Amino acid sequence: MADDTRPPVTVMGLGAMGRALAGAFLDDGHPTTGWNRSAGKAGELQARGATVAPTVTVAVTASPTVVVCLLDYDAVHEVLDPVADTLADRTLVNLTNGTPRQAREMAVWAAGHGADYVDGGIMAVPAMIGRPEAFILYSGSHQAFETREQTLGALGAARYLGTDAGRAALYDLALLSAMYGMFGGFFHAAAMIASERVPAADFTPLVVSWLNAMMTDFPRMAEAIDSGDHSAGDSNLGMQAAAYVNLLDASRDQGVSPELLEPMQSLLNRGVTAGLGSGDTSSLITLLRTDSD
Repeated sequence: MADDTRPPVTVMGLGAMGRALAGAFLDDGHPTTGWNRSAGKAGELQARGATVAPTVTVAVTASPTVVVCLLDYDAVHEVLDPVADTLADRTLVNLTNGTPRQAREMAVWAAGHGADYVDGGIMAVPAMIGRPEAFILYSGSHQAFETREQTLGALGAARYLGTDAGRAALYDLALLSAMYGMFGGFFHAAAMIASERVPAADFTPLVVSWLNAMMTDFPRMAEAIDSGDHSAGDSNLGMQAAAYVNLLDASRDQGVSPELLEPMQSLLNRGVTAGLGSGDTSSLITLLRTDSD
């Protein structure tokens, strides 16, 4: 039920994530207005007390905080550009997935139309929104974030990363890259096990236990990356590269494509060729960086 003491919020985009965001605001007592390009997705929200705006202009002007969650930045501009003059003196919170460059450009665009801009990266699936395990990364206007922090807290833990509007997108995509890397490893491992008709459900507890144990080494590797000293470590890169070939050979023998593993083999071999073989595998980051820092 809406609480008159809670500031109203507008949610633009009512896909699965947008509906979850709007629902969390409703659960927290915020008068919530929703808008979606296509009709038919707001019925449940409307039944719970949300207002469904018939136009973008009505949606934007209904609340001091406008939360946008659309497919991509092109869609954000397609929706908001025609009504840009209505954004003045409002806080635009863009939770659309994009790149740091796009976020920074959007911040400049918003400022040009008199809006405070906060960019965000949602580190949760829709079912997690509003629950303690959900967290959302934010960056951009500090004043706007500070003013809206309690409101945004309805969605999950709000973590502010600074005034650079692109920082949240950078962290978001970096975290997703770590996630997809683990997903790829799990898919390959499950395919290898399946080649011997071992159920993935029987094997997965070992994967979880093993990865949890290995992730305890991340802080040490992070220190090596920050300091540039890659001399420590229990097994050097040369030994890892020599043993890695067994992963690919065994995969082929089991009838499993090695396409998810081959890029890492290439990187390991490049490291050995570059003279990094006696150091820790953390030194591979020096081959991934293409900037001049």
